[in-house]
Amino acid sequence: MEKFRIMFLCTGNSCRSQMAEGWARFLAGDEIEVRSAGIESHGQNPQAIQVMSEVGIDISQQESIRVNGEMLEWADLLVTLCENADEQCPVVSPHTLRLHLPLTDPAKYRGSEAELLKEFRITREKIKQ
Repeated sequence: MEKFRIMFLCTGNSCRSQMAEGWARFLAGDEIEVRSAGIESHGQNPQAIQVMSEVGIDISQQESIRVNGEMLEWADLLVTLCENADEQCPVVSPHTLRLHLPLTDPAKYRGSEAELLKEFRITREKIKQ
């Protein structure tokens, strides 16, 4: 039986979509295939890696990649995690379901390191839900 394939998409594929990919792998195990990408590729975010490691999920080996048509064709479900990704996403094939779950980008938060990590933890928990 073919596995259900989920693609998480956000602007830079450095925080939200990376955390979503990590959670999906952790929670669903071998039941699904999962990937993440961005409208652009901004590299990995160290705070995202840190807050995911706090819950036992290692996303440090995931790649920050730019979305392409082949990836969108691959997905059974495309989950956009920000307004930019929802608006800028190329057209997907008719067989791909789309779900929009807009989340604030924790990397845009300005404050102390402790406050920044708090924002990343809030986003991490919203993604888990």
